[in-house]
Amino acid sequence: MKNKMELYFKAAQSAKIGIWKMNLQTEDIYWDAVTKFILEVPKDFIATVSNGIDFYTFGENRDRIKKFVDRAINEGISFEDKFQITTAKNNLKYVECICQVEFLDGKAINLLGTFQDITKEQNLINELQLSVEKFSSIFSSANDAIFIVDTSNGIITDCNSRSSELTGYLDSEIRGMHNSILFTVEFRKALRFFIKYNLTKNEYTVNDTYIKAKSGNSIAVEIASGKKFKVGDLTYLVCFVRDITERKNVEDKLNLLSLAASGTTDTIVIANSNGEAIWANQAYLDLTGLGMTEVLGQKPGYLSKGPETDIESTAMMRKAIKNKESINITILNYTKTKEKYWFELNISTVFDSENNFLHFIGVGRNVTLRIEKELELKRLLEITNSQNNKLYNFAHIISHNIRSHTSNLSMVIDVIDHTDDIPEKLSYFDLFKEGTQKLSETIEYLNEIITIQQKTNIEKKSIRLKHEIEKTRMALSLSIKASEIVITHSIPNSLMVSVIPAYLDSILLNLFTNAIKYKSPNRNATLEISYETKDNYNIINFKDNGLGLNLEKDGHKLFGMYKTFHGNEDAKGIGLFLTKNQLEAMGGKIEVESKVGQGSNFKIYLNEK
Repeated sequence: MKNKMELYFKAAQSAKIGIWKMNLQTEDIYWDAVTKFILEVPKDFIATVSNGIDFYTFGENRDRIKKFVDRAINEGISFEDKFQITTAKNNLKYVECICQVEFLDGKAINLLGTFQDITKEQNLINELQLSVEKFSSIFSSANDAIFIVDTSNGIITDCNSRSSELTGYLDSEIRGMHNSILFTVEFRKALRFFIKYNLTKNEYTVNDTYIKAKSGNSIAVEIASGKKFKVGDLTYLVCFVRDITERKNVEDKLNLLSLAASGTTDTIVIANSNGEAIWANQAYLDLTGLGMTEVLGQKPGYLSKGPETDIESTAMMRKAIKNKESINITILNYTKTKEKYWFELNISTVFDSENNFLHFIGVGRNVTLRIEKELELKRLLEITNSQNNKLYNFAHIISHNIRSHTSNLSMVIDVIDHTDDIPEKLSYFDLFKEGTQKLSETIEYLNEIITIQQKTNIEKKSIRLKHEIEKTRMALSLSIKASEIVITHSIPNSLMVSVIPAYLDSILLNLFTNAIKYKSPNRNATLEISYETKDNYNIINFKDNGLGLNLEKDGHKLFGMYKTFHGNEDAKGIGLFLTKNQLEAMGGKIEVESKVGQGSNFKIYLNEK
């Protein structure tokens, strides 16, 4: 007997099964090395009933082991069960405890048992149970109808509640039903092929078909198969069935729309809820130059943006699509070959009966001719307004200047007419001659102004600025030498400017001669010419150290006709007026910085567009 027990203990240790014993007379408890190892206690640990019970997790597990041990001691009833324990190192484990009661003369004298760590197995069971619970939850609450089909005979072995809602059959009627009953005759052959294919390939597939409800109605569905699985010798296939009646209705409507839209000259694009194109008509492809493969799956217009496309308009469309809102907009787009066109687009939103968003529909047309005419009309209106303003100002100039000269001439003629003294009459002819000469000069200046203002579209040329400055300095060399003015410049030889050559020549002459005329008598005269670039302008600075100007007093009339400020006898007050008009005719402008007694800096802006 002793040898048998030793063999049993060795076999148990080999299988990592712990042995324990409790003497009911002395309450001594024996734990072998495996039991202590499982409980993670030292080898010299002395077990008692109390501390042994404490290893069982507080609550239901501890209560259950107490109950089993009490019944074994008092009633001699053996037990076998699984428990959760907390080891001496505070680790959670699962164990299987088996207890046999040993009797002598009908009285229980010992409890003998085994103690086995089943943590791995129990964790697997727990995970499996959790997976089963998750599957059951998904299975019962899924939106799709789910059928599990025995592939050996085509019988539906299980289904979820959605199956009953879809087909009209009770769950109890579906279970045990052959799958072919749910399908109309014309689709049964396809269904058999579908099941056979999935059993062969064992992969996820989706097909559109129709099922026959209990009422006899046909319902459009999408049927998808999961991978097959085996239970014993039987193979099962899981089929997911979804009602796509509404989608089919929409597709049918889209097909009708496609037929109607394919013949229209307006462009039509249909996009999904993400704004990605799912259909476009031929007019859209013709306008953009894109192929259908370049359009589908992309956001319409992703290749239509260019350097002149309005950023704000693009942002407005992006915002409307994000918020699923309708929008009407006109925007400058580009074709695939980068040709510009104006596009008038109306984006509408489509919702189903339950207010779920379905599609965007964009209807557009090429309105390039209309927009170009509108822009041309706007440009002509701006020119007309500008010309009207110039004409208005010009009328004032004529009214003031010519009237002054003619008034003086009338006075001279009146004096000549009312005197009989011949020498006196002759003396007034010099005044008459001088008056007619000034009138002629005025008319000549006014004619020049008219010429400048009429040439709104005169062609500009690209010329080398340094060369023009040197040419002007050479033409005025005698005046420069006589005035002893020092003229320097930092204009590089490579600087090209876009100008009307005759106007630039006139501007340079005026600015050079002004620096000479209005030099200061208190210092050596200088004129420094430099340049800078800003936006679309080349800015040329003419900085002198001459008499300077009181801009606070005279700045508002500086560029007026016949405005002089220093009392020079040869000053006519026409140079800066002409310079301003010539620069404006070239799309430029003139500005001045000046202080009395310090000099002036005339800044001419040459528009390089």
